[in-house]
Amino acid sequence: MRLRTVVGVLLTAIMLFPVYWMVNVSLTQDRDMRRATLFPVHPTLDGYRAVLEQQLPYLGTSLLVALGTVAFTVLLAAPAGYSLAKLRPRGGGALGFAFLIAQMIPGIIMAMGFYAIYLNLGVLNSWPGLILADSTIAVPFAVLVFTAFMAAIPDELLQAAKTDGAGALRTFTAIVLPVSRNAVVTVSLFAFLWAWSDFVFASTLDGGGALRPITLGIYRYIGNNNQEWNAIMATAVVASIPATVLLVAAQRFVATGVTAGAVKE
Repeated sequence: MRLRTVVGVLLTAIMLFPVYWMVNVSLTQDRDMRRATLFPVHPTLDGYRAVLEQQLPYLGTSLLVALGTVAFTVLLAAPAGYSLAKLRPRGGGALGFAFLIAQMIPGIIMAMGFYAIYLNLGVLNSWPGLILADSTIAVPFAVLVFTAFMAAIPDELLQAAKTDGAGALRTFTAIVLPVSRNAVVTVSLFAFLWAWSDFVFASTLDGGGALRPITLGIYRYIGNNNQEWNAIMATAVVASIPATVLLVAAQRFVATGVTAGAVKE
């Protein structure tokens, strides 16, 4: 057991070392960059000041797109999962298979298709366009998670609601959604992370405008300031904070949500 613990700690340290080095470099002054050590010799917060001065609009755009993607994904996927799991419409099996196939389509192929459509509609470089594009990645996965989770809800619970006079919509909003809290948290977390870390859709659908998420902000920042590594790494650290906080806060819900339907009682 001790050997396993030691090996686990070593592997965790190896995997987390790039994160530590990112934080270390973000606190290192430019003059010390060529002889960077395990700990900053003359720590500075200049990189983080640059983030607050130059990157806040990008962070705001990413937050807006990510939250919009979460709302749009849950709004579409939760009713779809409920329908496939409990209402069992005709062709539901084929639809579920189609969602699996949709997850195999490379993002760059979808991005080029969206570019042609958005160009004709005149909606390039718009946050609704990015939300819609990011949702195409999140919705198929979300429907599968909701379907697996809601299939495990006892039919007796839904039958009791029906006996009390509740229709399908009332049963869904008052019974199914509250019971499916773990699935909602899981889907919301993954949708947020996909939208927050998206680069393919952002770079393709940006259209050269000013509305850019943080991933594109970091990319452009590296190109324009390839010598200011403390500011670049500080931007990466700040961009990682929301995802890290959400992962830590929601890990127990995610562990239950992603395994829903895997074990049949």
